[in-house]
Amino acid sequence: LADPKGSLAFLFLSAAYRVAGLGIRRRSKGGARRGTMLWVIRVSGFFTAALVMVVLSPSLQSFPPAEAIRSSSFDSHLRFPGQIPSDAAAGRIPTRFSFRTAPPFRNADECRLPASAAGSESMEDTTVCDPSLVHIAITLDVQYLRGSIAAVHSVLQHAQCPKSVFFHFLVSETGLEAVVRSAFPQLLFKVYYFDPERVRGLISTSVRQALEQPLNYARNYLADILEPCVKRVIYLDSDLVVVDDIAKLWRTSLGARTVGAPEYCHANFTKYFTERFWSDPRLASTFAGRKPCYFNTGVMVMDLQRWRQAGYTRRIERWMEIQRNDGRIYELGSLPPFLLVFAGHVASIEHRWNQHGLGGDNVRGSCRDLHPGPVSLLHWSGSGKPWIRLDANRPCPLDALWAPYDLYGPSP
Repeated sequence: LADPKGSLAFLFLSAAYRVAGLGIRRRSKGGARRGTMLWVIRVSGFFTAALVMVVLSPSLQSFPPAEAIRSSSFDSHLRFPGQIPSDAAAGRIPTRFSFRTAPPFRNADECRLPASAAGSESMEDTTVCDPSLVHIAITLDVQYLRGSIAAVHSVLQHAQCPKSVFFHFLVSETGLEAVVRSAFPQLLFKVYYFDPERVRGLISTSVRQALEQPLNYARNYLADILEPCVKRVIYLDSDLVVVDDIAKLWRTSLGARTVGAPEYCHANFTKYFTERFWSDPRLASTFAGRKPCYFNTGVMVMDLQRWRQAGYTRRIERWMEIQRNDGRIYELGSLPPFLLVFAGHVASIEHRWNQHGLGGDNVRGSCRDLHPGPVSLLHWSGSGKPWIRLDANRPCPLDALWAPYDLYGPSP
């Protein structure tokens, strides 16, 4: 009964039950015809008044959170406005979603069009191998689609040269390409299918079910999935917005490193692995000679050329196999294997490029403040997502910074 809509429905049904009972009792006393008519009139009048009450009260019109749709029992013809259809929850993605088309984006005067599109009438002639492009990889799925669309929107809004940004979308469900094209008609992008079976046998249970989704592990395979001509990519999670020119992050030097990310060396690194890991000298020696620091894998600059040469995909898989077959050595989904392979060997990037933890560090309902210093990227890592809190009319203060990039819902 904590949900206003649920409480209201309960009251409606309770009252209807009482009215129906009243009609039945009247019929039992011999006035069957008159009692039946009175019962119909009472019920009709009650639900008419209730319908008017719902329509006129804004507080009763909040949309259900997108993440709850997969367990929804609503009939597909009785959806609330903004609800993702039930066939999407079943993996049958419809071609139409309630996303508005983003405003047109234009390059600044000093920008050049990608070399492959120069002299062409259409940006579609730009090829993925054009060396002047900024490459961004991001996942698309029904559960986090709203966040992914907002993330793309934020990148375009703040990029000085948005027509030189190429998006690589990783999907495990079909039909999402039409959604992207509808929201961003001018966008340069390509969709890649990631087969969940590729990692299903490697995934172990985690502290949160969301962390067990196979698509979370697609970042491990970017070097294999993307074209060999793509030598560098920025990986972004779906629960963030960029508030600076993404080209600045793209130009970050990695030196001799394969992965670049903001590091947080003040964090207690030992907590990311179990006691079994630290008590086994063979496992704990993994970090010998290294100064490992925590880094969040939701924002990374990746040198795919070095990745391919060193075979890092297989190294990550090996740690997942140990976790799965030889006993638990960590608890947090796809993060620890990255730490095992790269921690202590990461090109450190300014913290402004990942103000993470705004989702509450897995504590529902908790609100977080920004870290000290400048901000170029806001990241709602954790279980609290801004679109869910905004729809529930229980936002955190910083969720207002995400809202301007949200394209979900009908045009105003």
